[in-house]
Amino acid sequence: MERIDIVPGSDYKIIQNKEMFSYGIDAILLSDFAKASGLVIDLGTGTGIIPLRLVDKENIEKIYGVEIQEEVAKIASRNVELNNLQDRIEILNIDLKTLPDRFEKGSIDTIITNPPYMKKGGALVNSKENFAISRHEIKTSLEDIVRISSYLLKQYGKLFIVHRPNRLVDVLCSFREHKIEPKYIRWVHPKRDKLANLFLLEGVKGAREDFKYKKPLVVYEDNGDYTKDLLMIYDRKR
Repeated sequence: MERIDIVPGSDYKIIQNKEMFSYGIDAILLSDFAKASGLVIDLGTGTGIIPLRLVDKENIEKIYGVEIQEEVAKIASRNVELNNLQDRIEILNIDLKTLPDRFEKGSIDTIITNPPYMKKGGALVNSKENFAISRHEIKTSLEDIVRISSYLLKQYGKLFIVHRPNRLVDVLCSFREHKIEPKYIRWVHPKRDKLANLFLLEGVKGAREDFKYKKPLVVYEDNGDYTKDLLMIYDRKR
């Protein structure tokens, strides 16, 4: 069943479908963390929440949302049309591994990705195909994402990713292997006394080694309300 929501931090609308994988808090946090500029690609854009959150940001020329699932990509395209943003956001219903056929090497300024968190075969797979593809490395892998990002990014171009703590070593090793230097990390904790369940990471193509930590983000107060920091992210105009 479809519904129309308001994109947090903007006046844009977004169509979502309960039967498909809708955006979560990780996409909101990533769109806030990403310092995007120039030509931007959102890998695994889903229904287009990250492009809709970022499109009004200064210094962005155009955003390409890449989504391999046809039905999900159709909703993303409808969301672009619903908000009359066809000249600023383009949805590409393609496999991200084919991006080098469409874009020249070193032509992209910023890449953002909220990838599948689960390694293929690493956990039970949801019976609904679109949920499974969104959560598990079935159609693509972390290695694919970082390798393609390295090819597409300009020198000193930036890659922003959200992932789970148990994959941190995989992410850092893949970044280094493909000449994307990890620069900033922010841990996300569900509550102040809970271990982090997400991290946000910025990497820079061809940069020198200099890894720094940003202030951790706590999502919920003890009473279940969002923290002030989280509310600011949801309400912040891009």
